[in-house]
Amino acid sequence: MTLIIAEAGVNHNGDEKLAFELINAAHKAGADIVKFQTFKAKNIVTEQARQAVYQSINTNKSESQLAMLSRLELSYATHHALVRHCDALGIEFLSTAFDSESLAFLVNDLGLKRLKIPSGELTNAPLILEHARTGCDIILSTGMSTLAEIEKALSIIAFGYTAEPGLQPSQEAFSQAYASDIGQQVLKDRVTILHCTTEYPAPLAEVNLRVMKTLETAFGLPVGYSDHSSGIAIPIAAVAREAVVIEKHFTLDRNMDGPDHKASLEPEELAEMVRSIRQVELALGSYLKAPTPSELQNKQVARKSLVALKQIKKGEIFTSENLTAKRPGNGLSPCFYWDMIGKKAMRDFNAGDLID
Repeated sequence: MTLIIAEAGVNHNGDEKLAFELINAAHKAGADIVKFQTFKAKNIVTEQARQAVYQSINTNKSESQLAMLSRLELSYATHHALVRHCDALGIEFLSTAFDSESLAFLVNDLGLKRLKIPSGELTNAPLILEHARTGCDIILSTGMSTLAEIEKALSIIAFGYTAEPGLQPSQEAFSQAYASDIGQQVLKDRVTILHCTTEYPAPLAEVNLRVMKTLETAFGLPVGYSDHSSGIAIPIAAVAREAVVIEKHFTLDRNMDGPDHKASLEPEELAEMVRSIRQVELALGSYLKAPTPSELQNKQVARKSLVALKQIKKGEIFTSENLTAKRPGNGLSPCFYWDMIGKKAMRDFNAGDLID
């Protein structure tokens, strides 16, 4: 089944109560995972770093990223409480670490076994290496990237998973780890790539779902999709194209203040997305083309058999004038029409009798 990640992100606005409500909404919607973001604002942006255009538009204010992100931090104590709440509900807690301190906390204090590297960190080689050295499974988002940049990130991950302690990181060491059989195998076992378009909301003409196939072909790894488009049509389409993971932002209310609310689903929409994805999964079925169990009971009704078009006497020749195809389909298949033409009838047939 497709792993569905409900991305709460920073849509709690720094409010612990809202964070708990987001978990409840994700669980009620049927998501497998609810994901937050863990960071210390001072560790990830300078005082001069400006907001993205969409952040300024969505928050209706122009301020530094530092000011904006500082309001969106969740305390470590709150993280522990959120994990306990997820455990009680039976939904997996996941969070994206944007700095080394946060990563260590997620792994060493919260005990996470699965990590998510966001698109913005795909070229942050030191942080990527730290992720891999935890030994955790990794979901790697690839927004804004080229195939070469993705390969570089994967080579660093392969090195982090496989390198002997003390081996110095280097471009050559990364390349060797990526090219090795053990490196390729550990990537297949532990890494999932997410196609992504990093814009909020993402323009439909820039979604490019076909890139999922390109990623699968290029890297031979499981591929999913992190969606920033409006609505639920695109993630459902991604599942139809066999995405193994879907990640989608959601909020309690799109009208709330904050950078990501306007590009997020509301709880009812999230639930509808999950339901639709599960329906698509059932509909995808198998690659075998054969009559299904429900079709078998309809074959005789829907198909036709060779029948006598009019009375045919024993010894009379079957011709196009006395032979036709009609329902039901439990007699001789019309595929044998030309084989019967010119043959003698072995018995009498009334009009409408099945030919045998």
